Amino acid sequence: MSSLPIRDQKNDHLLTPENAALIIIDYQPVQVNSIASMDRQILINNICGVAKMAKVYDLPIVLSTVNVQTGFNKETIPQLKRELEGVTSYDRTTINSWEDKEFLEAVKATGKKKLIMTALWTEACLTFPALDALKEGYEVYIVADAVGGTSLEAHNAALRRMEQAGAILVSVPQLFCELQRDWSRAETAQEFMQLFIKTGGTAGIQFSYDRD
Repeated sequence: MSSLPIRDQKNDHLLTPENAALIIIDYQPVQVNSIASMDRQILINNICGVAKMAKVYDLPIVLSTVNVQTGFNKETIPQLKRELEGVTSYDRTTINSWEDKEFLEAVKATGKKKLIMTALWTEACLTFPALDALKEGYEVYIVADAVGGTSLEAHNAALRRMEQAGAILVSVPQLFCELQRDWSRAETAQEFMQLFIKTGGTAGIQFSYDRD
């Protein structure tokens, strides 16, 4: 019962802590409250779990909001903001974050070509930058159970459009397992299990993050 040596983490075709970055866009009160494609508390649990995952495996994180500085919107929801302590937030006016100079510079500064992308809504603030990233040669991974749309139809249509353009659909548990890969990696094994517990992914029990 011996594990093979860890593969080249930078050139692995699978996601690894060294070849991927996490993008989080517009998890703000107005957007969260308008989601109709999935249960909102599960959505919050899942995106908080994904953010925690990035911290556990030391992935670069690019966080963005829309219309906070203009006064039309509020900051990232506090449940998620707690998981992202110390992460710079890039506020914008563009619906397509790829058309915001500071956001785009931050993505490119990660140096990663595999982008794990999450955003609200699926049909707009996720689809548009995902399509642009694909066009510029990035590999885009959409976390299907941590994003949402204004209706199930809108969400599913957006997922199909991105997948047809070359994006790869993944789930929250799949991400956890893909980054951990081996229980013998003791430095993150305990936190790996905690990710499942906090998102309710082990025993079918929903462990909720605190509501604010």
